Amino acid sequence: MAEQPRALVTGATHGIGRALALGLARAGFAVGVAARTARLLDELVDDVAAEGGRAVATAFDVADAAAVAHGVRALEHELGGFDLLVQSAGRIEAVEAPPWEADPAQVRAVLEANVLGPFHVVRAVLPGMVRRGSGRVVDLSSGAAAKDGGTYAAYAASKAALFRLGGAVAAAGAAHGVRAFELSPGVVRTAMSTSMAQHAERTEWTDPDEVVAMVLAIARGELDAWSGRFLRVGVDTPRSLRAVPLPLAPQARRLVVAPYGEDDPLG
Repeated sequence: MAEQPRALVTGATHGIGRALALGLARAGFAVGVAARTARLLDELVDDVAAEGGRAVATAFDVADAAAVAHGVRALEHELGGFDLLVQSAGRIEAVEAPPWEADPAQVRAVLEANVLGPFHVVRAVLPGMVRRGSGRVVDLSSGAAAKDGGTYAAYAASKAALFRLGGAVAAAGAAHGVRAFELSPGVVRTAMSTSMAQHAERTEWTDPDEVVAMVLAIARGELDAWSGRFLRVGVDTPRSLRAVPLPLAPQARRLVVAPYGEDDPLG
């Protein structure tokens, strides 16, 4: 009998993270789930068990490096390491404002959760993947990582930084069978998205099942050619990405500075 695949999902008690934890469990993964609130994690574990799946929970704040290291060790002790890491934990500023009006405390909190947090998790999880010679990392990204906007600058900066972290994991991990993907989930109806003024009048939302389907395709190795690159649910599907001719252009779906023309010395 094949060994049960194992996944770790951070930010697993709300929104997209919760949908992914449940979806991965339904697909046969043993799921390690992490978030800050133990009570909500216990409810999630119960929900997974009620559907016949297996989940193990440990509460920690991804911004706390020591807590992340301890929590990941506890989960690995129960599950034996991870084949898939989904980095879903994150936050956004409470107020939609231009950068010069941003609250410094909120900026720090966003950067700690969205940049330092994923670094801490990578440091805790990736050594096991490297030792085993395989693993896949999915960072929950955003269109804000790849385009300029006048508000939510801390959130956008954090997602651009996360893109760079994912690219570093993909580049350094390739020789060890480790791949990384920057996945924008589209606009899923969550507490975060509905709190944003720009979505106040929105009536069409991305189905969380589409996000689950994309992550499962990544987990199964169907999209390994896209490691280090940006994918967007609602625009991309596993089928459409598999149909793209290979090899991909070196800069395709990467975070780059585009040259101004053929004679640009940076080109």
